[in-house]
This record gives sequence, C-alpha cells and structure tokens, in this order.
Amino acid sequence: MVDTVIKEMGKIDILVNNAGCNIRKPAVDITWDEWNTVLDTNLRGTFFVSQAVAKHMIPRKYGRIINIGSVTSVFGYAGITPYCASRGGVKQLTMSLADDWGAYGITVNCLAPGWFKTEQNKVLYEDKEWVEYICDRIPLKRPGQPDDLDGAIVFLASDESKYITGQTLLVDGGISTGATRATSKAAGRAKK
Repeated sequence: MVDTVIKEMGKIDILVNNAGCNIRKPAVDITWDEWNTVLDTNLRGTFFVSQAVAKHMIPRKYGRIINIGSVTSVFGYAGITPYCASRGGVKQLTMSLADDWGAYGITVNCLAPGWFKTEQNKVLYEDKEWVEYICDRIPLKRPGQPDDLDGAIVFLASDESKYITGQTLLVDGGISTGATRATSKAAGRAKK
C-alpha cells in the first residue's frame, strides 16, 4: 500500500490510521482468536502502517500521523474488552511514537471519538432505550455525527497543530467528563 502511494504520489504527508473492528461479548467468552483479530487490526495494524509510512516521512523531516482511537482509549466498557484494550494501546502507542519520531518533524496524535453510529455499533442504535440512556450521559445530549470529526481531523493534519504531538483529542460530546445524569424519574424521586 505504502509503496503504491509513494510510486504514484511521490510522498506521504498525512497518515490517518482508521482501520478497526470489534467483537461484542462477555470477557469470559472471548476466544484467543477473537482477541487476536481485534488487537491485530486495531493495534498491530496501526503500528506497522505507521512504521511503513514513517520510513518515508523521516528522511523528509515532515509528517502528520493521526491514529483513530476511541473514548475507550481512556474508559473501559463491559462486553468489549479486546476493543478497549486495543484502543488503550493506540493511545499509548501514539505517545511512544510521538516521542520516537518528534525529532524528525513528525507529529503523532490520537483522535478519540465518543459515541458515533458506525457499522460496528449500528445494532446498539436500534435499541431506543439504549440511545436514550447514552444521550442522557452525553452533556451535548446526542451521539456524534460524522461531520463532528471534520474540524479535529483537519486541525491535527494541518500545520496549525505543528507543536501538538503525543496527545489524545476526545471528540465525544463531553461523555468523558464522567458525569452521570439522573433520569427524569430519578430526578423526581430525588426532589421528594
């Protein structure tokens, strides 16, 4: 892939590592192969694609690498243990690569979306109660929309972020504040 881009475009200025997969099931039921599938895609893939691209960025002393993480880069959730482990690994990998390649003018950052409807999680959005529950926990009261990531990704890819590296930017509507919201029924009971 990298060789093809170099051959056709001559250089790579920006890499966005966006491949990902997930397996939803209780941790006690995860198999060795399922664990490897998720970690190989989300973490190992991110590292080796970054490495292949960095080999071309280092001689040019310029590059922007953006690893797509998740709110699970900083939080754990039941039922998606390998995914959380892989996304936490992406956050740590980002910091390590930023330190390793910063001297070459390469910035490495992690963009961590919160709850966005994707192919991986669309089944969750079919459950109206779950959607209400998650929206109640998000201070902005809604899941993310694809265009909510536009500004952040453009910023991290641009020279406007040239002194930002090794960071995780959460684009999550505020769910990472950790606040829990009272449902209207619970709020009514609390007033009594």
